[in-house]
Amino acid sequence: MPLVPSISPATGNPTPDHYIHTTNDSFVDNYGRTLLLRGVNLSGADKAPVNRPSYALDENGENGGESFVGRPLNLEDGSADVHLARLRGWGFNTIRYVVTWEALEHEGPGKYDFEFMDYTVEVLRKCKEYGFKVYIDPHQDVWSRFSGGSGAPYWTLPACGIDAKAFVATQAALVHAEYPTRENPDPASIPAMIWGTNYNRLVSQTMFTLFFAGRDFAPKCIIDGQNIQDWLQSHFIEALGLLAERIRDAGDLLDECVIGWDSMNEPFEGMCGIDDLHQFSKESTATLKKGPTPTPAQGFRLGMGQAQEVEYWEFGAFGPHMAKMVTIDPKGTKIWARPEDEGEDGVNTKWGWRRDPGWTQGTCIWASHGVWDVESGDILKPDYFYAAPGKTKLPFVEQWWKPHWQAFQKRIKPHHPECIWFIQPPVFSLPPRVDGDDLRGRCCYSAHYYDGFTLVSRHWNWFNVDALGVLRHKYSHVVQAIRVGEKAIRESFQGQLGALKSDAKIIGDFPTIIGEIGIPFDMDDKRSYGFTDGGKHKGDYSRQQKALDASMNASDGPNALNWTLWTYCPDSSHMWGDGWNMEDLSLWSQDDTKNSLAGLSLKLDRLGGVRSSAALLKSPSALSSELRLPRLATASSISLRTMASPEDDVGGGMKVLRAGEESWKNAYDFLTDGARAVKAFCRPWPIATVGTPKDIQFTIANTEFKLTVVVLPEDLPKKRPESNPQSSSSSIFSSSSSSLCEDLDDPTYPRKPTEIYLPLVHYAHPSLVATTYGQSLSALGELGPDGEASVSQIFPPPPDPNGSSTTLVAVPHWPTDGPCPLSVDVEVSDGKWEIYGQVLKWWYPIPQVGEEPKEYTIKVKRASGAIKTLEDEEREARLATVGGWCEESCSGSSCTIM
Repeated sequence: MPLVPSISPATGNPTPDHYIHTTNDSFVDNYGRTLLLRGVNLSGADKAPVNRPSYALDENGENGGESFVGRPLNLEDGSADVHLARLRGWGFNTIRYVVTWEALEHEGPGKYDFEFMDYTVEVLRKCKEYGFKVYIDPHQDVWSRFSGGSGAPYWTLPACGIDAKAFVATQAALVHAEYPTRENPDPASIPAMIWGTNYNRLVSQTMFTLFFAGRDFAPKCIIDGQNIQDWLQSHFIEALGLLAERIRDAGDLLDECVIGWDSMNEPFEGMCGIDDLHQFSKESTATLKKGPTPTPAQGFRLGMGQAQEVEYWEFGAFGPHMAKMVTIDPKGTKIWARPEDEGEDGVNTKWGWRRDPGWTQGTCIWASHGVWDVESGDILKPDYFYAAPGKTKLPFVEQWWKPHWQAFQKRIKPHHPECIWFIQPPVFSLPPRVDGDDLRGRCCYSAHYYDGFTLVSRHWNWFNVDALGVLRHKYSHVVQAIRVGEKAIRESFQGQLGALKSDAKIIGDFPTIIGEIGIPFDMDDKRSYGFTDGGKHKGDYSRQQKALDASMNASDGPNALNWTLWTYCPDSSHMWGDGWNMEDLSLWSQDDTKNSLAGLSLKLDRLGGVRSSAALLKSPSALSSELRLPRLATASSISLRTMASPEDDVGGGMKVLRAGEESWKNAYDFLTDGARAVKAFCRPWPIATVGTPKDIQFTIANTEFKLTVVVLPEDLPKKRPESNPQSSSSSIFSSSSSSLCEDLDDPTYPRKPTEIYLPLVHYAHPSLVATTYGQSLSALGELGPDGEASVSQIFPPPPDPNGSSTTLVAVPHWPTDGPCPLSVDVEVSDGKWEIYGQVLKWWYPIPQVGEEPKEYTIKVKRASGAIKTLEDEEREARLATVGGWCEESCSGSSCTIM
């Protein structure tokens, strides 16, 4: 790793200790260590106000909507601390913070919700307390909640002359609360992922075309003296700019907590670049064909109330296929608002804008621009959107996305001078080339990746598809993209993520983060919730674990990628998932906690003796009344201290969380309660590496973790750390014990070590697991003579002082009044190591100037074998038969193996 500069490339100011550099394809701390930023999107629930899930029709948007205060966390009932402590305890150090345009400007154009902005600042401060690095995500899906997605305020639709009440009849958009019809809705029946087909429908196609390219393709659409493109973009950018000002004015968030801004989430091309309106776009990577699938030309006619016969697509065992033709008849219903809805002289009486007389109401704006003829239905200009009038055809990201992003960046930059710009083009599209003056050395490529086959089929299959290769036209036939068997699937995923990582080179020498990655938890007709087979699979997330582990494994290996998982929803439920379009990707659900009785209210002793209610805490009454967690030593350590009164200090670096008469038995119990497929996402990884991670491997079945690093002479950290070994911003579950390696006098050993997260979820001491699951400690064979777990059985004895410097060194650093929390065997090729809570610190020699690079490896396994839960044991019993094995490999009633 080249020496990091002591002066910021963006501002010329000295770089403080918390500064994160973006160089050499990596995030790098101010000591020169390679960082991995790994965490979660907080939260998918932010797409709507509290108690406004997508399955409930929300007509209040027509009157300005309501505040999003309370998203993503409740700061009043103590639950925010619990959720953030859980995320930190899972090893996460990064949050992609979801904010929608609607949340900022829902009341009308230019009417901003400053109360919500201030609330956001307070939630960010809470995230800072727990040591998270945050980047802000201006989130959207298929434009707006009111067009079947999320993001833009309601008023943007009537501003474009669109009547939101006509979407379902015309199939211009599918709306969850109105599915299958507005008159007879059954939102629970909406097919998985069908919301994504809205990108192929008229509303999204029109809104995104107007937003990104209105000046080129809709010159007649003038509102308040501006083209609709400039009008929409200026409102979007100003709303986020005001939020940036609020975060700046907080005075304690920039760079220490909020490190950067994502660009608009998953931007869509609209119709830009389509060469024939009679065909589906060949360039868009957002295309999903499922259910009735009109072409753009057919969408125009449907939008004007004309019946059309369209293709109907189904997603079968081997992917999407055209199944039949169906007729959609709007019976004259149009999505275009009537002229009388606008008011006199073009001034809208509700929202206040003035529309130019040249913008005809009541008819399709594309017909007004001569693209097609309403009477005959003929498409007059099938290639109208192929290229900007009078200009050479360019990729969407260069022609239309980049100018928008530059305007957005210009508004944010003065309020966040050291901002890291997370650049996100349309999904699976290549990023643009960006001028160095725009970036000033502060950038990250923010790609998204999902196992789309599993996401749509809701089943972990024995085969999969190289989706990225298909969308980038790598194969002459889709059959060539099929991968059979878990080994081939994993290699394919790793190759696809490697390709996305290489895309960053188009922008420059910057890191890549996978801003969204995850899997559905409602697989196989929600069998894991006990909804099938008499409930025998309730709590069994083994299929989800396989699917998620395949994606996480692909992020490891030689890719060593940064990521933020989608998603964590504090109000996730089995019935409605994430509360949005039946999506169910939350890593945690209140319905998976040991006691998920509705309405359970727990009393918490908070700092200063304040009493509050936290209905989200669902702890079993059979458990004891204590959760013991190490006391916070630095602002970056995990703690539930805000829930503990001073009198709850029990010594030994421990405090007690009291929840009335109910609580978690211990930290392992806390971190696994309500978590789904936790062994897949809560995995060991190098937080900060002296040198560069060459390869990361982790096998869930035997808990074997192997890290290979490459070290160069210039990798010697340039600064000395603070005297306190807890000072690392990466440390979690740290104790107050001193470091054995603090007094190393060998100059070849950096005093700032490589730090590796070792999750309690995989390496917990048997006593913690036994306590959680009510097992007998004696049966585990790890009791000392006094009946307590023996530290010496878990860690090797101190080395002979006359022995080699490469002798393993292991010193437990945890409270003396209880057993150590981890059970690990560690093997290193060279160096010394120590463990603090869930963090292993590893020192090794740095090659001298002129010497060849050195390669080191570390291996870690759970000393007492992989943890098996009660659900694991029950599943193994089922798999003992051939029928059980076949059942795990097949979906539904059709056997694909036998």
